[in-house]
Amino acid sequence: MTIWINEQLDPSGLLYACIASCNKQAAEDCHQSFLQNLTETQKAEGWVARLRTVDSWEEVPVNALKLN
Repeated sequence: MTIWINEQLDPSGLLYACIASCNKQAAEDCHQSFLQNLTETQKAEGWVARLRTVDSWEEVPVNALKLN
């Protein structure tokens, strides 16, 4: 099983927002939303939106919104 994780991290690397899903299309749509919601100022400060995959729910950050 592949689990898609969308993460938005602040400049210090702290996880600000996280959504996990088994649906690839929903994950890609969410990632685009995360990217579009970052302002130019946030990007310049080092905020990032990241999309990654894991193989198990145990690898998903505990504070993630988990969508099955």
